[in-house]
Amino acid sequence: MLLGIDVSTLLEENAANAKYFKDGKLCDPLKEFRQNNVTLIRLRVWNDPYSVDGKPYLGGTSSIENVIKIINLTKDYGFSYIIDFHYSDFWVDPGKQILPKAWKELGYHELKKVAGEFTRDSLNRIKKETNADIPYIQIGNEITNGFLWPFGALIDQGKGKVRGNYSKFASLLTHFTNIAKEVYPNAKTIIHLERSNEYMVYDELFTELTSRNVPFDLIGMSYYPYWHGTFKELFFNIDYCHKKFNKDIMIMELGYGFTLEDYIFTNNGVNQMKINPDEIKNINIPYPVTPKGQETFIEEFLKECKRRDYIEGVIYWEPLWIPGDNICWASKEGQAYIHEEGKSTRNEWSNQCLFDYQGNMLPGFNKFKL
Repeated sequence: MLLGIDVSTLLEENAANAKYFKDGKLCDPLKEFRQNNVTLIRLRVWNDPYSVDGKPYLGGTSSIENVIKIINLTKDYGFSYIIDFHYSDFWVDPGKQILPKAWKELGYHELKKVAGEFTRDSLNRIKKETNADIPYIQIGNEITNGFLWPFGALIDQGKGKVRGNYSKFASLLTHFTNIAKEVYPNAKTIIHLERSNEYMVYDELFTELTSRNVPFDLIGMSYYPYWHGTFKELFFNIDYCHKKFNKDIMIMELGYGFTLEDYIFTNNGVNQMKINPDEIKNINIPYPVTPKGQETFIEEFLKECKRRDYIEGVIYWEPLWIPGDNICWASKEGQAYIHEEGKSTRNEWSNQCLFDYQGNMLPGFNKFKL
């Protein structure tokens, strides 16, 4: 089993002069991760994460140029990379899969061609400009409800019925996967969903894709227990998918909070962290949301994973995304692109990191190791 981290916001943390500490002394967190036998870095790719007047969307501003910069900054540590294509200009998830600005007027066939060319060009640039090891390529991000909406959207047909539009969804996945294999023939391709506690969702989607001969290698899952249920539900689904579809599994996103306290104390009492005290009554909290609870969660989760040789890897999501100047999940321009204006733009993920708000290494860091 491999361990990895998503550090797509690394350039913005560096620009904010983020500092990380181990036992009170300044440390290089990437070096510390490598000493824990963390070998993978996952990086999301956005098409054009800038407004029409050139203002960055933030949250990593993950253009292919910035992805290449991160690879070149980190490859000498000995990392390999997972390239995570979102097929959007900004964040995507099951609730939004927004077309890039440049593709909005295209029809299905032209979109398929242009998005395929984007896939090929991006991977060729990575190959040429980094010479890094790329063992994994992810086609779409949390595409439980499809991607490249409306063309690749999965359409609800009513209770108990298989969703519609699988043919176009599968055709897009097949086309992009084949292109990825042209550039990196030995890379494994990943189809990544969330709702990892709902095995019937995975059963429907992967039954439909395999019946259409979509050529993927791994089933990817997100797992945040507050939204994705218990260990029992998750590992039942992992076992089920491996047995039914004969595919290994990779946990593409994992995280757990170390505090319910906000890092800003002048916001009229409104806690804006991703998991906060107002939420915990109605969601699954397997361990206390404390440094010790985070440590125990990571230790117990990896222990359960190691019992299954068909779990290929576990990726901790954005463990270095600590607070800092201009460290935001979105700029105003980014919010406008995904139609989520009016929310706070600041980093709401900081209580899931493996360093505290001041950059001090948390106990969970040294449980995320092999």
